Amino acid sequence: MQYFVEPDYIFSLIDEYTQAKTLWIDTEVADFKSCNPKLSLIQVLNSYSDKPKENVAVLDVLEHPEIIDIFVRKIMLNPAIEKVFHNAKYDLKFLGKTKAKNVTCTLEMAKDIPYYLLPLPNLSLKTLAESLCNVVAVDKSQQASDWGKRPLTATQLSYANLDPVYLYMVHQKLLQLKLLSNPNPNNENIALLAERYLKLKQQLQIIESECNHFDFRLKAAMQAQNVSETNSLKISSVERHTFKVEFNQLAEVANTNRIKLDFPITLTQKLQKELGEILEQLNLQEEVSSSWRLTVKPPESEEDEEF
Repeated sequence: MQYFVEPDYIFSLIDEYTQAKTLWIDTEVADFKSCNPKLSLIQVLNSYSDKPKENVAVLDVLEHPEIIDIFVRKIMLNPAIEKVFHNAKYDLKFLGKTKAKNVTCTLEMAKDIPYYLLPLPNLSLKTLAESLCNVVAVDKSQQASDWGKRPLTATQLSYANLDPVYLYMVHQKLLQLKLLSNPNPNNENIALLAERYLKLKQQLQIIESECNHFDFRLKAAMQAQNVSETNSLKISSVERHTFKVEFNQLAEVANTNRIKLDFPITLTQKLQKELGEILEQLNLQEEVSSSWRLTVKPPESEEDEEF
């Protein structure tokens, strides 16, 4: 356990951190539910080894805003140092806000990974550590403890010491998943991809068909039996109101009331057909977009196969 309270020593550590390529950082906040939350601890993992817990430095900054200022200036605003957080938006409220440079958020990384590769109920650090890194029962009971009280308990310090370790482990696993989910398209095996894609399309068609069928049956049965909810489902009706008006009436009212209708409208193919040659009199704004789509080709007939 490396717990530091002396400002001079913490300043020297910060100077050491300026030479790091990557830092894994967590924070603990006092009075986090109040209108005046206050940064209590900054936990930093500078390097990883067989004994990662020993490499975490827990910096006590509760009564030292000058330390926070130096940490922000030398570390958070330094684009040469990658700073890794989980749910970085929260930590950055206390550490540089929008001015922080080169920040990586493992929560955002996890969100970008396709669900089939990361099928988890949530993307908390606890869930990711337990699921990806085989960490048994991450204890988060101290998260809401009193971080404004001194001295801190041994349990609090142990908790604070572990989060950067979990963060590092999760970060490494997410980097691997990122490579798996975003391979170089130039090196892809198109034949294998196509084979897997077609199998999944067929499975999806079966699942969607069954799901839609059960959706219809459930709604019909619950309405018929006057059941509004079960232990896991709830049925409700939704009304959507759409208002339409004849365009010539809208134009007449707008002209009478001096309302400017200076916004473009989309000309459907039907409207273009009705306008005909009048289109040439209009100052048309054309937007061109393109997209790619996969189409499953029909199987070749036996007659085609003979040629």
